[in-house]
Amino acid sequence: MPTAIVTGGNSGIGRSISVALAKSGFDIGFTWHSEEERAEEAAQEIIEAGARAMHSQVDLHDVDAGLRVFEDMVEVLGEIDVLVNNAGYGSSTPIVEMELDEFRGVVDVDLIAPFTLMKAAARRMIDQGRGGRIVNITSVHEHIPKIGSGPYVAAKHGLGGLTKVAALELAEHGITVNAVAPGQIATRMTGQEDQEPDPSEGIPLGRAGKADEIASAVAWLASPGASYVTGESIVIDGGLRHISAEHQ
Repeated sequence: MPTAIVTGGNSGIGRSISVALAKSGFDIGFTWHSEEERAEEAAQEIIEAGARAMHSQVDLHDVDAGLRVFEDMVEVLGEIDVLVNNAGYGSSTPIVEMELDEFRGVVDVDLIAPFTLMKAAARRMIDQGRGGRIVNITSVHEHIPKIGSGPYVAAKHGLGGLTKVAALELAEHGITVNAVAPGQIATRMTGQEDQEPDPSEGIPLGRAGKADEIASAVAWLASPGASYVTGESIVIDGGLRHISAEHQ
């Protein structure tokens, strides 16, 4: 079976992506930062979908550790066909109050770690000689700013740009590189984990999104049907990005 590696795969969007890819026929390796019990539950869900599952704990602030875990997973799984850079977090400190370490921590996880894993995955895919897929989970804030989220917005803008450059550089090897940019999704990050999305007057579709709706887009990008799509950022935000600034 082809294989996919997903960072931050034990809960929320990452778990939904891992399960969706398993149902699409991929063996899955995923990383997690905390809560081993949730990782075991996610692995069991992947196995029930008919795929192999392996997982490893890693703190992606240590980008070298993340790279070692990735290489170990590829060795065990035997190959790498899809990489999904999903792990990430944000900050709510205003720029004028933010210490450099806080800024750097967000950027390390949200941009530097994805860069190192993209590079490693692309090299493996080139050596394998049959192409591959890289999907970076950015954010609607790859495209629009958000007050109080300086490092997060900077990192997601950066990852969006890196996605486009990588798509151009890797096209000759049959490797597509795309971003999926979620808006407000009902997960732990937004305080709506494991429940129906809350109604929201600030979103044109009137609600937050579901993790499965993001996972479906990633599974499509990993499918043969998306073989001619590269360098794109697919925004899944219920129309939020198109509200004019004065109405936000």
